[in-house]
Amino acid sequence: MNKLVSAIKVSNFSFYYDTKKILEDISIDIYQDKVTAIIGPSNCGKSTFLKSLNRMAELEGEVRIQGKVEFFSQNIYERRVNLNRVRRQISMVLPKPNLFPMSVYDNVAYGVKLVGWRPKAELDEIIESAIKSTNLWDELKNKLHKSALDLSGGQQQRLCIARALAVKPKILLMDEPCFGLDPIASMKIEELIQSLRSNYTIVIVTHNMRQVTRLSDFTAFFHTNENHIGSLVEFATTAKIFANPVDYRTRDYVLTRLN
Repeated sequence: MNKLVSAIKVSNFSFYYDTKKILEDISIDIYQDKVTAIIGPSNCGKSTFLKSLNRMAELEGEVRIQGKVEFFSQNIYERRVNLNRVRRQISMVLPKPNLFPMSVYDNVAYGVKLVGWRPKAELDEIIESAIKSTNLWDELKNKLHKSALDLSGGQQQRLCIARALAVKPKILLMDEPCFGLDPIASMKIEELIQSLRSNYTIVIVTHNMRQVTRLSDFTAFFHTNENHIGSLVEFATTAKIFANPVDYRTRDYVLTRLN
């Protein structure tokens, strides 16, 4: 096996919304060019943890943290960190499509334009490349200036992924990317993740254990501790988590969700 490189290194990380502790003492490595799945029961802090990896959680209220989150050795919680740059390099896709009431083209261009002005020809090329990356180009090339809100749910979610890819991130965070989608649309999202895995580090939160086994290289199992605070119970290769977990809570959760 090639040597694993940590794209994100989380060390002794605890997270609070105001005074409420959500996550406690989490240490984990997110490896470069690998797919890492985060699993666990509802309300154990999975989505909060995901949003803490690019500081999106701060958009939801006052937060406080302990410990470190290092992105290629830079602590993203340092005072002088460029938040816009962090969120471009560690991009996020939410459970439900969150497109803007504008055209397909303008949705994908949105983040790129925030970075700075680009000549029209260059912007066109970026938009086309991002949409092609999500296998949507043939479906949308004649609808670029139509409202993105007229697309199907599956198309909207893939367009959200295209918008995330347009700013050229290094890491893609995906929170329940198939939430509410029918089996065919979900399959297309999974196929898209498979096609992206060689070029991006991907972290995915999901309740679908079959999806975890199909997509991920590593799996982190979260649970609440005795104080009802989210904590990391176990982290290993996906094969080990599903075949030979160390903790009985991991085994019970996986078996229950697979059956």
